[in-house]
Amino acid sequence: MQNSGKNVRRFRCWACGSLATIKWGKRLCKQRYKCSVCGILSTRINASVSLKNREYWFRQWIVGKQTYSQLAAQSGYSERTLKRYFYDYLSRYPQWQISRMERVNLLLDGTYFTNKLCLVVYRESNVKATLLYRLTDGEWEEELVEDLNNLLNLGIEVESITCDGLSNILKAIKKSMPGTVVQRCLAHIQRECLMWLTRRPQSSAGQALRSIVSRLHMVDNREKWGYWVVDLVQWYEQNRMFVNQKTFNEKTGRYWFTHKSVRKAFVHIKRALPDMFNYLDNPKIPKTTNGLESFFGHLKQNVSLHRGLSKEHYKSYIKWYLFYKSNEK
Repeated sequence: MQNSGKNVRRFRCWACGSLATIKWGKRLCKQRYKCSVCGILSTRINASVSLKNREYWFRQWIVGKQTYSQLAAQSGYSERTLKRYFYDYLSRYPQWQISRMERVNLLLDGTYFTNKLCLVVYRESNVKATLLYRLTDGEWEEELVEDLNNLLNLGIEVESITCDGLSNILKAIKKSMPGTVVQRCLAHIQRECLMWLTRRPQSSAGQALRSIVSRLHMVDNREKWGYWVVDLVQWYEQNRMFVNQKTFNEKTGRYWFTHKSVRKAFVHIKRALPDMFNYLDNPKIPKTTNGLESFFGHLKQNVSLHRGLSKEHYKSYIKWYLFYKSNEK
């Protein structure tokens, strides 16, 4: 028997969500189905079951990396029908709920999308739960202060905040939570310093500093921390004149540092040093924001599958993604 090419509507069990259902007679002139997984009997004509099915496919579209054609083949709905259902969901926002926690270690970072949209996320590192988020156009100090104050007003005690060291973030933390432990992301520090020093530094000072920076992620106890700091101090003592050397720039008409990249890397570490190793005293404090970077990466991969969304639908998509991810079991 040849396939007609039409999608066959799949009946989903309302109890367990399985598609492994078979026809099981009729009741009151309605087709009845039995679930092969849990054994529940049900009929197709049920408004609540229909709505639950629509949301299931919508969730697959949001977090399951499923395209319209793939979902149409699985669900039996046409692509046009699925678009109508999904756009209805995108026209409204999910109700965000914050899990109440007594003491949290936050990951705080923002990421940018192609349409000048910035997503700032406040995420608990240990249980991997998003406590708060903001869709805006930049990581602004006033908005960060407002978000941190909202967390405090909800009764959440913030033990530490791991961030990339953006000046607006540091200022906001100082204003809202002046006693909170700040952990600078070691991955950001290492990546930026290695970028400035380049893969093959020309100077011996740059080569030595690159070697020190490359060992940064290996510091996991106070003994290694001591050796690492001693190496950094000795490097500066040996290369003080090199780092502070200046030459006259005829274009600007003033003296400026000759070895800008090496100096920039050292100064970056020097300024971040007081907040770089707080994780050694408290194992609950994450030393990087890699967990949040990975979360952003998965979100952007999902969004890239659904090109052509309007800006409002784009924002709504992100909100639904955060909602479903925060409620995963």
